[in-house]
Amino acid sequence: MARSTHAVVVGGGIGGLTAAVALHRRGWRVTVLERAASLAPVGAGITLAPNALRALDVIGLGDEIRDLAAWQGDGGLRTPGGRWLSRVDAAALAERFGGPLVVLHRASLITSLAARLPEGSIRTASGATLLDPGESTGAPARIGTPDGELEAGLVVGADGINSAVRGTLFPEHPGPVYAGFTSWRLVIPVPGLRFASHETWGPGHLWGTHPLKDGRVYAYAAALAPAGQRAPDDEKAELLRRYGDWHDPIPAVLDAAAPADVLRHDVHHIAEPLPAFHRGRVALLGDAAHAMPPTLGQGGNQAIEDAVVLAHHAGPHGTGSGRELPGLAAYTADRRSRTTAIARQAVRVARLNMTRNRVGAALRDTAVSTLSKAAPAFFLRGFDGIADWRPPGPPYASDDVRSPERTPRNPAHPSRRLP
Repeated sequence: MARSTHAVVVGGGIGGLTAAVALHRRGWRVTVLERAASLAPVGAGITLAPNALRALDVIGLGDEIRDLAAWQGDGGLRTPGGRWLSRVDAAALAERFGGPLVVLHRASLITSLAARLPEGSIRTASGATLLDPGESTGAPARIGTPDGELEAGLVVGADGINSAVRGTLFPEHPGPVYAGFTSWRLVIPVPGLRFASHETWGPGHLWGTHPLKDGRVYAYAAALAPAGQRAPDDEKAELLRRYGDWHDPIPAVLDAAAPADVLRHDVHHIAEPLPAFHRGRVALLGDAAHAMPPTLGQGGNQAIEDAVVLAHHAGPHGTGSGRELPGLAAYTADRRSRTTAIARQAVRVARLNMTRNRVGAALRDTAVSTLSKAAPAFFLRGFDGIADWRPPGPPYASDDVRSPERTPRNPAHPSRRLP
């Protein structure tokens, strides 16, 4: 009989650290292996929806992050010329889904998560290789590190879209594919700039600008492009060519940016769902399990959901015998169907908002504008079943943000009410 209370998390990003904190709170001894020299994330923002904030409630972090909410009043969807296609009120969103939408720098979330782990739990500059998932004998899984082998009753593969852990568990899976578009991101101070949070759609292009609580601005862009293409000069110049004549505040944001502030990455996703999110004593989460286009803003949110659901099913003590850790099959059952549906919806939204054809884009804009005027909650309805998710165990949300009209739902069956 295998008996180990040691959990090893491969990857020190948002999903991996959330899992580490959640498992630690359930009684596991946790080691996080991060191959980078530090936990400092790439300089970009992340949007946390009410579903992820409720997951963070489970580890005692939800209210701290809610306090970073900066979006007040109207926001919504615009054309490159500045016309509003759809408006969304922050209060209406909070009322519908039981909490705010919070845009923050990834470093802020990483720092808060890391602070909730015991000293010495995180090892940076520590690559990891899964040597044995613990499947054949029920013995602990084995992980190779620069400092020697580790044994674990549970291994969490949170090592991103190009996950080596996933490749070891499911070597026949084709892995990620190019989504057809590239993206840019930047977080910069722009003193004195005042604007309504927005996303702007043009033919084959989009742009988003959002204020952060600390006064900085988070901006992102995306455009259809061949995989691997890069600017002939620098990526700020490329953004100026593509977006420099779009509506305010986009030119002001670009004027304030330095070339080094602009990050560019091609967008990839897992088009073919994995057969499972676990094998033996190993579970996958986040992009390692279900990388999706960013068009719903749910990639990081779903990783956070994964983490608290995994800790819920992994149990408070880490015991078990046989070929698999008890609870991992339930984790797959809870998460695979939900994340597959959300990933497919993100692909459909990408096809809509990245439409290249100008006539098609004009028809899209007219339809969005007409529907938004006829039904003001049109935009919000697209997040029903996503942003209203509740964790499988209490607390579901803080009393001051939970909407009394909404009832907790089973994460494996979003349409079924919990008793």
